[in-house]
Amino acid sequence: MAGYPRAKSDILISAVTLQEIGVAIFQKCGMSAHDADLLTDTLVVADLRGCHSHGVLRIPEYVQKLKRDGVNPTGEPRLVKDSVAALVVDGGNSMGQIGATFAMRRAIDRARTTNLAAAAVRGSNHCGAMAYYAMLALTDDMIGIATTHSLPTMAPWGGIEKLMGINPLAVAIPAGDEPALVLDIAFSASSHGKIRIYHQKGLPIPDNWAFDNSGQPTTDTVVALEGILQPIGGYKGTGLALVMGILSTLLSGAAYGTESGNMIEGPKVGVDGHFFAALNVAAFEDPDSFKRRVDQIVRQIRESKKVPGCERIYAPGELEAETERRYRQDGIPLNSVTLEGIRQSARELGIDASSLQG
Repeated sequence: MAGYPRAKSDILISAVTLQEIGVAIFQKCGMSAHDADLLTDTLVVADLRGCHSHGVLRIPEYVQKLKRDGVNPTGEPRLVKDSVAALVVDGGNSMGQIGATFAMRRAIDRARTTNLAAAAVRGSNHCGAMAYYAMLALTDDMIGIATTHSLPTMAPWGGIEKLMGINPLAVAIPAGDEPALVLDIAFSASSHGKIRIYHQKGLPIPDNWAFDNSGQPTTDTVVALEGILQPIGGYKGTGLALVMGILSTLLSGAAYGTESGNMIEGPKVGVDGHFFAALNVAAFEDPDSFKRRVDQIVRQIRESKKVPGCERIYAPGELEAETERRYRQDGIPLNSVTLEGIRQSARELGIDASSLQG
């Protein structure tokens, strides 16, 4: 996800500045200081890791959700079913990031006792990049798993009717001296958010990212945003998306597929579902030994033979970790459209966003 094209006109903004402005904006929308800080942190971390489609680009959209679309800024997630290692959480129509973090932390807490624990979520909303939640398990030497359901933007393989979301999956595996292995992928070749970034930059997309509404490949971002996202790996991608969607919704009673809304009329509020799991490494293997072996795998990948023209091979999460280190030091590159969207939201709420000038 860290491979967006960098435009010369991009402006470098510090993570601290973005955090401060985001917190101010979301507090003006009625969120508590704690929840506003958490929500903003999920966006800034996404940008730091190069996942700009789920970063501060989303601030105007989230303001709309909180101020006009009916998401509850003071919604409180709660545990509604406790079956020892299996938990069900109701998000309380809070912002998805609030319910998702609550659920993942409950799964981690329970896994300290049960070694394996899972939390299924209902009553939630869009929760952003899934790596954020999977990575919460790393400090406890646990493997974190996170998946969610999204609005239908893909068709069953061979069809043209949008029935399933891209339904991403994130897995975070602790390492020792090397960066943690962090896989965060959707089961489409790209996402609407990433296509929006290319549209903002005036760039065509690769022809294997999206179909038009008749099922033909397109490089036009406008046509792609109105059309159908292509799955990864053909029928394998739609199959995996289907499975992640079911895990994220049917276990908690959340809305699935077209029940959750569509890309034209928008999402239905407070019906989204997610699924989180934590696996305690110590229940299976000595954590230090496990992490040393993960380090060996990362190095084996990095040092493996390359095809001509490839300068470096990265293990999952390694490029994002390097991007985060660089962006924390130098600032996060954001395009003018994203920055103006944040400024406009700030102006509407009476917040000074002059620090976004770079």
